[in-house]
Amino acid sequence: MRASGILMHISSLPSPYGIGTLGKGAYRFADFLHEAGQHYWQILPLGPTGYGDSPYQSCSTHAGNPYFVDPDLLVEDGLLLPQEAAEVANAVRGERVDYGFQYATRLALLHKAFERGADRYARQIDEFRRAQPWVDDYALFMAIKRSRNMEPWDTWPEEIRLRRPCAVQTYATALAEDMNFLIFVQFLFFRQWNALHEYVRSLGMEIIGDLPIYALYDSCDVWANPELFQLDEDGTPTAVAGCPPDCFSEDGQLWGNPLYDWDRMREDGYRWWRDRIRTAAALFDVVRIDHFRGLESYWSVPYGDETARNGEWIKGPADDFVRMLHREFPELKLIAEDLGFLTPEVIALLELSGYPGMKILEFAFDPHEPSNYLPHRLERNCICYSGTHDNETLAQWFAGQGDDVIEYACEYLGISDRKDLHWAILRAGMRSIADTFIAQMQDYLELGAEGRMNEPGTCDGTNWTWRVDESMLTPALAKKIARMTKLYER
Repeated sequence: MRASGILMHISSLPSPYGIGTLGKGAYRFADFLHEAGQHYWQILPLGPTGYGDSPYQSCSTHAGNPYFVDPDLLVEDGLLLPQEAAEVANAVRGERVDYGFQYATRLALLHKAFERGADRYARQIDEFRRAQPWVDDYALFMAIKRSRNMEPWDTWPEEIRLRRPCAVQTYATALAEDMNFLIFVQFLFFRQWNALHEYVRSLGMEIIGDLPIYALYDSCDVWANPELFQLDEDGTPTAVAGCPPDCFSEDGQLWGNPLYDWDRMREDGYRWWRDRIRTAAALFDVVRIDHFRGLESYWSVPYGDETARNGEWIKGPADDFVRMLHREFPELKLIAEDLGFLTPEVIALLELSGYPGMKILEFAFDPHEPSNYLPHRLERNCICYSGTHDNETLAQWFAGQGDDVIEYACEYLGISDRKDLHWAILRAGMRSIADTFIAQMQDYLELGAEGRMNEPGTCDGTNWTWRVDESMLTPALAKKIARMTKLYER
Protein backbone atom coordinates (compact mmCIF):
# COMPACT_ATOMS: atom_id res chain seq x y z
CA MET A 1 0.00 0.00 0.00
CA ARG A 2 1.30 3.44 -0.95
CA ALA A 3 0.89 5.59 2.12
CA SER A 4 2.38 8.55 3.92
CA GLY A 5 2.55 9.90 7.42
CA ILE A 6 3.93 12.54 9.74
CA LEU A 7 6.48 12.15 12.53
CA MET A 8 5.76 14.09 15.71
CA HIS A 9 6.20 12.84 19.26
CA ILE A 10 3.59 13.07 22.01
CA SER A 11 5.77 15.51 23.95
CA SER A 12 5.57 17.97 21.04
CA LEU A 13 1.77 18.21 21.06
CA PRO A 14 -0.08 21.35 22.20
CA SER A 15 -1.38 21.30 25.78
CA PRO A 16 -1.65 23.78 28.65
CA TYR A 17 0.62 21.66 30.86
CA GLY A 18 4.04 22.41 29.37
CA ILE A 19 4.33 19.09 27.51
CA GLY A 20 2.16 17.20 25.07
CA THR A 21 -0.31 14.77 26.63
CA LEU A 22 -2.83 12.12 25.60
CA GLY A 23 -5.65 14.64 25.83
CA LYS A 24 -7.39 17.06 23.50
CA GLY A 25 -4.22 18.14 21.72
CA ALA A 26 -3.53 14.53 20.68
CA TYR A 27 -7.06 14.03 19.35
CA ARG A 28 -6.91 17.31 17.45
CA PHE A 29 -3.59 16.34 15.89
CA ALA A 30 -5.10 13.02 14.84
CA ASP A 31 -7.90 15.00 13.18
CA PHE A 32 -5.29 17.18 11.45
CA LEU A 33 -3.52 14.09 10.10
CA HIS A 34 -6.81 12.72 8.85
CA GLU A 35 -7.67 16.01 7.14
CA ALA A 36 -4.18 16.01 5.61
CA GLY A 37 -4.85 12.60 4.06
CA GLN A 38 -2.20 10.81 6.11
CA HIS A 39 -2.28 7.14 7.05
CA TYR A 40 0.50 7.05 9.65
CA TRP A 41 1.28 8.96 12.81
CA GLN A 42 4.85 8.14 13.84
CA ILE A 43 6.02 8.79 17.38
CA LEU A 44 9.14 8.19 19.48
CA PRO A 45 9.40 5.75 22.43
CA LEU A 46 6.70 6.28 25.05
CA GLY A 47 8.71 5.34 28.14
CA PRO A 48 9.52 7.53 31.15
CA THR A 49 12.44 9.87 30.54
CA GLY A 50 15.26 10.47 32.99
CA TYR A 51 18.63 12.19 32.90
CA GLY A 52 19.09 13.89 29.53
CA ASP A 53 15.34 13.72 28.84
CA SER A 54 15.80 11.26 25.98
CA PRO A 55 12.92 8.87 25.25
CA TYR A 56 15.61 6.43 24.12
CA GLN A 57 17.05 6.26 27.65
CA SER A 58 14.21 5.06 29.85
CA CYS A 59 14.01 3.37 33.23
CA SER A 60 11.63 0.81 31.72
CA THR A 61 11.17 -0.77 28.30
CA HIS A 62 7.48 -1.36 29.07
CA ALA A 63 6.19 1.57 31.13
CA GLY A 64 4.54 4.72 29.81
CA ASN A 65 5.65 8.27 30.54
CA PRO A 66 3.63 9.73 33.46
CA TYR A 67 4.04 13.21 31.97
CA PHE A 68 1.78 12.16 29.09
CA VAL A 69 -1.19 11.42 31.37
CA ASP A 70 -3.63 14.23 30.63
CA PRO A 71 -4.93 16.20 33.65
CA ASP A 72 -8.04 17.45 31.83
CA LEU A 73 -9.18 13.88 31.22
CA LEU A 74 -8.64 13.21 34.92
CA VAL A 75 -10.83 16.21 35.74
CA GLU A 76 -13.54 14.73 33.48
CA ASP A 77 -13.20 11.45 35.37
CA GLY A 78 -13.58 13.22 38.71
CA LEU A 79 -10.06 12.30 39.78
CA LEU A 80 -8.81 15.89 39.87
CA LEU A 81 -10.51 19.17 40.72
CA PRO A 82 -10.43 21.80 37.97
CA GLN A 83 -8.47 24.19 40.19
CA GLU A 84 -5.83 21.52 40.88
CA ALA A 85 -5.13 21.09 37.18
CA ALA A 86 -5.35 24.84 36.57
CA GLU A 87 -2.75 25.53 39.25
CA VAL A 88 -0.18 23.48 37.34
CA ALA A 89 -1.18 24.92 33.97
CA ASN A 90 -0.89 28.47 35.29
CA ALA A 91 2.64 27.80 36.49
CA VAL A 92 3.90 26.79 33.03
CA ARG A 93 6.45 29.18 31.53
CA GLY A 94 7.85 29.11 27.99
CA GLU A 95 6.84 27.32 24.83
CA ARG A 96 9.31 24.41 25.01
CA VAL A 97 9.20 21.42 27.33
CA ASP A 98 10.76 22.13 30.73
CA TYR A 99 11.47 18.65 32.08
CA GLY A 100 12.56 20.03 35.42
CA PHE A 101 9.13 21.59 35.85
CA GLN A 102 7.46 18.33 34.88
CA TYR A 103 9.55 16.43 37.41
CA ALA A 104 8.66 18.91 40.14
CA THR A 105 4.91 19.05 39.52
CA ARG A 106 3.43 16.15 37.56
CA LEU A 107 3.71 13.23 39.98
CA ALA A 108 2.44 15.36 42.85
CA LEU A 109 -0.62 16.20 40.75
CA LEU A 110 -1.15 12.56 39.81
CA HIS A 111 -0.95 11.55 43.46
CA LYS A 112 -4.10 13.58 44.10
CA ALA A 113 -5.81 11.51 41.41
CA PHE A 114 -4.52 8.35 43.11
CA GLU A 115 -6.02 9.37 46.45
CA ARG A 116 -9.44 9.68 44.81
CA GLY A 117 -9.24 6.83 42.31
CA ALA A 118 -7.35 3.92 43.87
CA ASP A 119 -10.44 2.40 45.48
CA ARG A 120 -12.78 3.29 42.62
CA TYR A 121 -10.64 1.47 40.06
CA ALA A 122 -9.38 -1.33 42.32
CA ARG A 123 -10.84 -4.13 40.21
CA GLN A 124 -9.57 -2.67 36.91
CA ILE A 125 -6.13 -2.12 38.43
CA ASP A 126 -5.97 -5.76 39.54
CA GLU A 127 -6.83 -6.79 35.98
CA PHE A 128 -4.17 -4.43 34.65
CA ARG A 129 -1.53 -5.94 36.96
CA ARG A 130 -2.37 -9.45 35.78
CA ALA A 131 -2.23 -8.37 32.12
CA GLN A 132 1.05 -6.45 32.57
CA PRO A 133 3.32 -8.67 34.72
CA TRP A 134 6.27 -6.26 34.28
CA VAL A 135 4.52 -3.54 36.26
CA ASP A 136 5.30 -4.91 39.74
CA ASP A 137 9.06 -4.99 39.12
CA TYR A 138 8.82 -1.49 37.64
CA ALA A 139 6.86 -0.16 40.62
CA LEU A 140 9.26 -1.68 43.15
CA PHE A 141 12.28 -0.37 41.25
CA MET A 142 10.90 3.17 41.07
CA ALA A 143 9.62 3.11 44.66
CA ILE A 144 13.09 2.20 45.91
CA LYS A 145 14.65 4.95 43.79
CA ARG A 146 12.14 7.48 45.10
CA SER A 147 12.88 6.43 48.68
CA ARG A 148 16.61 6.93 48.03
CA ASN A 149 16.53 10.34 46.33
CA MET A 150 16.59 8.72 42.85
CA GLU A 151 20.02 7.14 43.36
CA PRO A 152 21.01 4.65 40.63
CA TRP A 153 20.43 1.03 41.58
CA ASP A 154 24.13 0.13 41.58
CA THR A 155 24.56 2.33 44.70
CA TRP A 156 21.82 0.59 46.69
CA PRO A 157 22.56 -1.71 49.64
CA GLU A 158 23.90 -5.03 48.44
CA GLU A 159 20.91 -7.12 49.47
CA ILE A 160 18.45 -5.17 47.31
CA ARG A 161 20.97 -4.27 44.61
CA LEU A 162 21.42 -8.01 44.02
CA ARG A 163 17.68 -8.68 44.54
CA ARG A 164 17.99 -11.20 47.34
CA PRO A 165 14.48 -12.62 47.90
CA CYS A 166 14.17 -11.59 51.54
CA ALA A 167 15.21 -8.03 50.69
CA VAL A 168 12.76 -7.83 47.79
CA GLN A 169 9.92 -8.88 50.09
CA THR A 170 11.01 -6.44 52.81
CA TYR A 171 11.20 -3.47 50.45
CA ALA A 172 7.94 -4.39 48.70
CA THR A 173 6.14 -4.45 52.06
CA ALA A 174 7.66 -1.19 53.27
CA LEU A 175 7.01 0.63 50.00
CA ALA A 176 3.63 -0.92 49.15
CA GLU A 177 1.75 2.39 49.16
CA ASP A 178 4.16 4.06 46.75
CA MET A 179 4.17 0.96 44.54
CA ASN A 180 0.38 1.12 44.38
CA PHE A 181 0.61 4.77 43.35
CA LEU A 182 3.12 4.04 40.59
CA ILE A 183 1.00 1.17 39.28
CA PHE A 184 -2.06 3.44 39.35
CA VAL A 185 -0.21 5.99 37.17
CA GLN A 186 0.63 3.25 34.66
CA PHE A 187 -3.01 2.18 34.69
CA LEU A 188 -4.01 5.75 33.83
CA PHE A 189 -1.40 5.99 31.07
CA PHE A 190 -2.46 2.79 29.34
CA ARG A 191 -6.14 3.68 29.76
CA GLN A 192 -5.67 7.05 28.08
CA TRP A 193 -3.30 5.67 25.44
CA ASN A 194 -5.66 2.86 24.44
CA ALA A 195 -8.52 5.34 24.05
CA LEU A 196 -6.39 7.59 21.82
CA HIS A 197 -5.15 4.62 19.81
CA GLU A 198 -8.70 3.44 19.17
CA TYR A 199 -9.64 6.93 18.04
CA VAL A 200 -6.72 7.03 15.59
CA ARG A 201 -7.78 3.64 14.23
CA SER A 202 -11.38 4.83 13.89
CA LEU A 203 -10.07 7.46 11.45
CA GLY A 204 -8.51 4.72 9.33
CA MET A 205 -4.97 5.58 10.44
CA GLU A 206 -2.18 3.66 12.14
CA ILE A 207 0.50 4.54 14.69
CA ILE A 208 4.18 3.77 14.14
CA GLY A 209 6.02 3.37 17.44
CA ASP A 210 9.72 3.15 18.21
CA LEU A 211 11.56 0.34 20.00
CA PRO A 212 15.05 1.32 21.21
CA ILE A 213 17.44 -1.59 20.79
CA TYR A 214 19.21 -1.10 24.14
CA ALA A 215 18.05 -0.74 27.72
CA LEU A 216 19.34 1.94 30.07
CA TYR A 217 21.75 0.64 32.74
CA ASP A 218 19.86 2.40 35.53
CA SER A 219 16.62 0.70 34.56
CA CYS A 220 14.21 -1.81 35.97
CA ASP A 221 15.06 -4.12 33.06
CA VAL A 222 18.75 -4.43 33.95
CA TRP A 223 18.17 -4.52 37.72
CA ALA A 224 15.52 -7.24 37.43
CA ASN A 225 17.33 -9.30 34.76
CA PRO A 226 21.09 -8.90 35.33
CA GLU A 227 21.81 -12.36 33.92
CA LEU A 228 20.67 -11.18 30.48
CA PHE A 229 23.31 -8.46 30.24
CA GLN A 230 27.10 -8.34 30.08
CA LEU A 231 27.65 -7.56 33.77
CA ASP A 232 30.10 -8.90 36.33
CA GLU A 233 28.97 -10.57 39.56
CA ASP A 234 28.56 -7.18 41.26
CA GLY A 235 26.32 -5.88 38.47
CA THR A 236 28.95 -3.67 36.84
CA PRO A 237 29.00 -3.67 33.01
CA THR A 238 31.97 -5.36 31.38
CA ALA A 239 31.32 -3.63 28.05
CA VAL A 240 28.91 -0.99 26.80
CA ALA A 241 27.24 0.01 23.55
CA GLY A 242 28.22 2.67 21.05
CA CYS A 243 29.13 3.11 17.42
CA PRO A 244 32.58 3.44 15.84
CA PRO A 245 34.35 6.58 14.64
CA ASP A 246 33.15 7.84 11.26
CA CYS A 247 33.17 10.97 9.16
CA PHE A 248 30.71 12.61 11.59
CA SER A 249 32.57 11.80 14.80
CA GLU A 250 36.27 10.99 15.11
CA ASP A 251 35.68 9.43 18.56
CA GLY A 252 32.56 7.53 17.60
CA GLN A 253 29.50 7.62 19.85
CA LEU A 254 29.64 6.22 23.38
CA TRP A 255 26.05 5.40 24.34
CA GLY A 256 26.99 3.62 27.55
CA ASN A 257 24.11 1.11 27.58
CA PRO A 258 24.97 -2.37 28.87
CA LEU A 259 25.21 -4.98 26.13
CA TYR A 260 23.08 -8.08 25.97
CA ASP A 261 24.35 -11.56 26.75
CA TRP A 262 22.92 -12.93 23.54
CA ASP A 263 24.01 -16.50 24.29
CA ARG A 264 22.03 -16.42 27.52
CA MET A 265 19.03 -14.86 25.80
CA ARG A 266 19.08 -17.55 23.14
CA GLU A 267 18.72 -20.27 25.80
CA ASP A 268 15.10 -19.36 26.57
CA GLY A 269 14.16 -18.32 23.05
CA TYR A 270 14.69 -14.59 23.70
CA ARG A 271 11.89 -14.48 26.29
CA TRP A 272 12.78 -10.96 27.46
CA TRP A 273 12.63 -9.68 23.89
CA ARG A 274 9.40 -11.53 23.14
CA ASP A 275 7.74 -9.93 26.16
CA ARG A 276 9.05 -6.52 25.16
CA ILE A 277 7.86 -6.79 21.56
CA ARG A 278 4.50 -8.09 22.74
CA THR A 279 4.05 -4.88 24.75
CA ALA A 280 5.04 -2.77 21.72
CA ALA A 281 2.68 -4.73 19.45
CA ALA A 282 -0.20 -3.92 21.79
CA LEU A 283 0.70 -0.22 21.83
CA PHE A 284 1.39 0.33 18.13
CA ASP A 285 0.26 -0.84 14.71
CA VAL A 286 3.79 -0.75 13.29
CA VAL A 287 7.01 -1.09 15.30
CA ARG A 288 10.33 0.47 14.25
CA ILE A 289 13.33 -1.43 15.64
CA ASP A 290 16.03 1.12 16.37
CA HIS A 291 19.64 0.30 15.36
CA PHE A 292 18.66 -2.91 13.52
CA ARG A 293 22.24 -3.40 12.37
CA GLY A 294 23.15 -4.10 16.01
CA LEU A 295 21.36 -7.43 15.70
CA GLU A 296 23.89 -8.58 13.11
CA SER A 297 26.94 -7.25 14.97
CA TYR A 298 27.34 -4.58 17.63
CA TRP A 299 30.09 -2.15 18.63
CA SER A 300 31.40 -3.28 22.03
CA VAL A 301 33.35 -0.67 24.03
CA PRO A 302 35.33 -1.64 27.16
CA TYR A 303 33.56 -0.34 30.26
CA GLY A 304 35.26 2.77 31.61
CA ASP A 305 36.55 4.08 28.28
CA GLU A 306 35.78 7.74 27.72
CA THR A 307 35.26 7.39 23.95
CA ALA A 308 34.10 4.65 21.59
CA ARG A 309 37.44 4.53 19.76
CA ASN A 310 38.64 1.26 21.30
CA GLY A 311 35.52 -0.74 20.60
CA GLU A 312 35.22 -3.78 18.38
CA TRP A 313 32.51 -5.43 16.30
CA ILE A 314 31.02 -8.51 17.99
CA LYS A 315 28.66 -10.89 16.25
CA GLY A 316 25.01 -10.56 17.30
CA PRO A 317 22.14 -13.07 17.14
CA ALA A 318 21.45 -12.15 13.50
CA ASP A 319 19.50 -14.83 11.57
CA ASP A 320 18.40 -16.68 14.69
CA PHE A 321 16.78 -13.57 16.14
CA VAL A 322 15.03 -12.66 12.89
CA ARG A 323 13.63 -16.19 12.57
CA MET A 324 12.28 -15.83 16.12
CA LEU A 325 10.50 -12.63 15.08
CA HIS A 326 9.00 -14.36 12.04
CA ARG A 327 7.87 -17.31 14.15
CA GLU A 328 6.49 -15.40 17.15
CA PHE A 329 5.10 -12.29 15.43
CA PRO A 330 4.11 -13.30 11.89
CA GLU A 331 1.45 -10.57 11.57
CA LEU A 332 3.36 -7.70 13.20
CA LYS A 333 4.52 -4.96 10.84
CA LEU A 334 8.12 -4.01 11.59
CA ILE A 335 10.51 -1.36 10.26
CA ALA A 336 14.27 -1.90 10.41
CA GLU A 337 16.24 1.25 11.23
CA ASP A 338 19.21 0.33 9.05
CA LEU A 339 21.07 3.66 9.00
CA GLY A 340 24.82 3.78 9.53
CA PHE A 341 27.64 1.52 8.41
CA LEU A 342 26.06 -1.37 6.48
CA THR A 343 28.19 -4.41 5.77
CA PRO A 344 27.18 -7.15 3.31
CA GLU A 345 26.15 -9.20 6.34
CA VAL A 346 23.77 -6.47 7.58
CA ILE A 347 22.28 -6.13 4.10
CA ALA A 348 21.80 -9.89 3.92
CA LEU A 349 20.06 -9.87 7.34
CA LEU A 350 17.71 -7.12 6.20
CA GLU A 351 16.88 -9.11 3.08
CA LEU A 352 16.25 -12.22 5.17
CA SER A 353 13.91 -10.29 7.45
CA GLY A 354 11.88 -8.81 4.62
CA TYR A 355 11.36 -5.67 6.73
CA PRO A 356 11.52 -2.27 5.05
CA GLY A 357 14.62 -0.22 5.75
CA MET A 358 14.94 3.56 5.90
CA LYS A 359 16.06 6.10 3.30
CA ILE A 360 16.77 9.71 4.32
CA LEU A 361 16.42 12.43 1.68
CA GLU A 362 18.76 14.79 3.55
CA PHE A 363 21.51 12.26 2.82
CA ALA A 364 20.66 12.05 -0.88
CA PHE A 365 22.08 15.16 -2.52
CA ASP A 366 25.82 14.68 -2.79
CA PRO A 367 27.07 16.34 -6.01
CA HIS A 368 30.31 14.36 -5.92
CA GLU A 369 29.03 10.81 -5.45
CA PRO A 370 25.46 9.72 -6.29
CA SER A 371 23.70 8.48 -3.17
CA ASN A 372 21.59 5.37 -2.74
CA TYR A 373 19.07 7.66 -1.06
CA LEU A 374 18.27 9.55 -4.27
CA PRO A 375 14.55 9.11 -5.01
CA HIS A 376 15.12 7.31 -8.32
CA ARG A 377 17.32 4.72 -6.58
CA LEU A 378 14.78 3.75 -3.93
CA GLU A 379 12.90 0.47 -3.85
CA ARG A 380 9.28 -0.12 -2.97
CA ASN A 381 9.98 -1.96 0.29
CA CYS A 382 11.42 0.97 2.21
CA ILE A 383 10.37 3.94 4.29
CA CYS A 384 11.45 7.23 2.73
CA TYR A 385 11.96 10.10 5.21
CA SER A 386 12.67 13.77 4.67
CA GLY A 387 14.66 13.45 7.93
CA THR A 388 14.30 11.79 11.32
CA HIS A 389 14.20 13.14 14.86
CA ASP A 390 18.04 13.04 14.88
CA ASN A 391 18.39 15.12 11.71
CA GLU A 392 18.28 18.83 11.08
CA THR A 393 14.99 20.16 9.80
CA LEU A 394 14.96 20.60 6.03
CA ALA A 395 15.21 24.39 6.35
CA GLN A 396 18.14 24.05 8.75
CA TRP A 397 19.81 21.55 6.43
CA PHE A 398 19.49 23.91 3.42
CA ALA A 399 20.98 26.76 5.42
CA GLY A 400 24.10 24.72 6.17
CA GLN A 401 24.81 23.48 2.64
CA GLY A 402 27.20 24.94 0.11
CA ASP A 403 26.14 26.23 -3.28
CA ASP A 404 27.30 23.01 -4.97
CA VAL A 405 24.86 20.89 -2.97
CA ILE A 406 21.98 23.33 -3.43
CA GLU A 407 22.59 23.65 -7.15
CA TYR A 408 22.78 19.87 -7.53
CA ALA A 409 19.54 19.39 -5.57
CA CYS A 410 17.77 22.06 -7.64
CA GLU A 411 18.95 20.48 -10.90
CA TYR A 412 17.95 16.99 -9.76
CA LEU A 413 14.50 18.17 -8.62
CA GLY A 414 13.93 20.27 -11.74
CA ILE A 415 13.51 23.65 -10.07
CA SER A 416 15.23 26.94 -10.85
CA ASP A 417 14.55 28.86 -7.63
CA ARG A 418 16.14 27.57 -4.44
CA LYS A 419 13.20 29.05 -2.53
CA ASP A 420 11.16 26.16 -3.93
CA LEU A 421 13.60 23.54 -2.68
CA HIS A 422 11.80 22.84 0.57
CA TRP A 423 8.54 21.63 -0.93
CA ALA A 424 10.34 20.11 -3.90
CA ILE A 425 12.06 17.63 -1.57
CA LEU A 426 8.77 16.83 0.15
CA ARG A 427 7.16 16.25 -3.25
CA ALA A 428 10.11 14.05 -4.28
CA GLY A 429 9.51 11.84 -1.26
CA MET A 430 5.78 11.73 -1.92
CA ARG A 431 6.16 10.72 -5.56
CA SER A 432 9.00 8.23 -4.98
CA ILE A 433 8.40 4.53 -5.49
CA ALA A 434 8.83 3.88 -1.75
CA ASP A 435 5.72 2.29 -0.27
CA THR A 436 5.78 4.79 2.61
CA PHE A 437 6.88 8.40 2.92
CA ILE A 438 7.24 10.06 6.34
CA ALA A 439 8.09 13.70 7.00
CA GLN A 440 8.65 15.48 10.28
CA MET A 441 5.88 17.92 11.17
CA GLN A 442 8.61 20.56 11.45
CA ASP A 443 9.38 20.15 7.74
CA TYR A 444 5.79 20.76 6.69
CA LEU A 445 5.89 23.83 8.94
CA GLU A 446 9.13 25.00 7.23
CA LEU A 447 10.86 25.47 10.59
CA GLY A 448 14.59 26.03 10.91
CA ALA A 449 16.99 25.18 13.75
CA GLU A 450 14.38 26.15 16.33
CA GLY A 451 12.38 23.08 15.27
CA ARG A 452 15.12 20.47 15.61
CA MET A 453 14.11 17.67 17.94
CA ASN A 454 17.51 16.18 18.80
CA GLU A 455 21.16 16.73 17.97
CA PRO A 456 23.01 13.49 18.80
CA GLY A 457 26.06 13.87 20.98
CA THR A 458 24.90 17.13 22.57
CA CYS A 459 23.29 17.85 25.92
CA ASP A 460 22.56 21.57 26.04
CA GLY A 461 19.00 21.36 27.34
CA THR A 462 17.27 21.95 24.00
CA ASN A 463 17.01 18.35 22.83
CA TRP A 464 13.55 16.76 23.01
CA THR A 465 11.95 20.10 23.98
CA TRP A 466 10.35 21.31 20.73
CA ARG A 467 6.58 21.76 20.75
CA VAL A 468 4.16 22.76 18.04
CA ASP A 469 1.87 25.74 18.48
CA GLU A 470 -1.70 24.71 17.76
CA SER A 471 -2.15 27.79 15.57
CA MET A 472 0.37 26.28 13.13
CA LEU A 473 -1.88 23.29 12.40
CA THR A 474 -4.14 25.18 10.04
CA PRO A 475 -6.85 23.86 7.69
CA ALA A 476 -4.91 25.45 4.82
CA LEU A 477 -1.78 23.41 5.63
CA ALA A 478 -3.81 20.22 6.01
CA LYS A 479 -5.41 20.90 2.63
CA LYS A 480 -2.02 21.52 1.00
CA ILE A 481 -0.60 18.26 2.35
CA ALA A 482 -3.76 16.36 1.43
CA ARG A 483 -3.58 17.64 -2.16
CA MET A 484 -0.01 16.46 -2.55
CA THR A 485 -0.88 13.14 -0.94
CA LYS A 486 -3.76 12.55 -3.34
CA LEU A 487 -1.73 13.70 -6.34
CA TYR A 488 0.88 11.02 -5.73
CA GLU A 489 -1.71 8.37 -4.79
CA ARG A 490 -0.68 7.84 -1.18
